[in-house]
Amino acid sequence: MRRLFDPPRVLFQLTAVVLAAGAITLLHVRQPVTPPPFADDPTPLGYTWSLVLFALPLTFLLVWLLLRPEYRIQKKAVGVTLAILVPLGVVLDLLFAHTFFTFENTAAVSGLAVPGRGGPIPIEEFVFYVTGFVFVLLLYIWSDEAWMDRYNPDLSAYREAPPALSFHLGSVVTGLVLLAAAVVYKKLFSGDPEGFPWYWAYLLAASFVPSAGFFKTVRTLVNWRAFSFTFLLVLLISLTWEASLASPYGWWGYQGDAMMGLFIAAWSRLPVEAVFVWLAVTYTTVIVYEVVTLWVGTGKGFKEAMVGR
Repeated sequence: MRRLFDPPRVLFQLTAVVLAAGAITLLHVRQPVTPPPFADDPTPLGYTWSLVLFALPLTFLLVWLLLRPEYRIQKKAVGVTLAILVPLGVVLDLLFAHTFFTFENTAAVSGLAVPGRGGPIPIEEFVFYVTGFVFVLLLYIWSDEAWMDRYNPDLSAYREAPPALSFHLGSVVTGLVLLAAAVVYKKLFSGDPEGFPWYWAYLLAASFVPSAGFFKTVRTLVNWRAFSFTFLLVLLISLTWEASLASPYGWWGYQGDAMMGLFIAAWSRLPVEAVFVWLAVTYTTVIVYEVVTLWVGTGKGFKEAMVGR
């Protein structure tokens, strides 16, 4: 019974309940809102200016962190974590931007582009993912160290006896089951059975694969209250961004054949992948950060820190 109500389980249970309630409500909207004609330029440089949704709070949190000399370990861990995670967003854009996404409203971006597979990619896409990872990471650290520091596990207890590295088979199994469910839904039940849910597969690989090796190792180090606050705030910002602005005004869209085929009509046919992406980003960011913090904080080599020698 005690295991049933430990923090990570409660967090995922509450997330599932909230998502289920939202799904029941949204699935009863059958007619999507018609977007305005892009030729009228309804949002000049809208995507470009909207990047402040990440950039401004990120700047505040970065100044807060830099002004605290006692957070030497956290600062070093931030650099290492971003060096691992930022390439995920960059690779997503360079290799898969035109496989997963569309960019119909060219007036909503600055016109600066980066060459990528399938054609040029708006520079805003790269800023979006880089600032997204930085914002999620800094928000979790602020929540962990300041806002919800009462629930911050003490790293000093792990300096002499770090938790041993153990393979978390449950994450891999869950990822495979979710991928199989997406394929079955797309092929048998969706209105767009062509293609394969590649975007969903990418999110699962980027989220569940890292957790497979490290979830058990750092689950007691994660401040799950800070995680929940981070996830809910990031989800609020992202849904405001996508459901209210990006999807209706065509700042970016999604390739139907690369999605699982489950769309939210009330949000201009936003695919469910767009909702889950920030759960995946938050989960992966926090797990990787806590692994890096454990490595940096113990003052040992990575292998030594992980196996508890």
